Amino acid sequence: MFQQQARQERYDTIKALHSCKMTENVVVSAHVLKMKGYIDNLDGLGFQLSQELATDLILNSLPESYGQFVMNYNMNEMEKSILELHTMFKIA
Repeated sequence: MFQQQARQERYDTIKALHSCKMTENVVVSAHVLKMKGYIDNLDGLGFQLSQELATDLILNSLPESYGQFVMNYNMNEMEKSILELHTMFKIA
């Protein structure tokens, strides 16, 4: 029974994570922290995402206005933790 509940929670969390799209009027910091919460929840359920996948999901969820940031991030082949990425957004 516990396994079924954990599976449903994992499914719901993945669904929420994949449907997360930031709109222009949302503060990027809050958006990244929301997505980090989903990623941390998955980790707690024993379903750890790689750092690269987590970063790609966050970058993919951003609106077009962050296109230049995403392009620079990818061109410079940066590998940052989610918290480091969060700090970069706050500075940008």
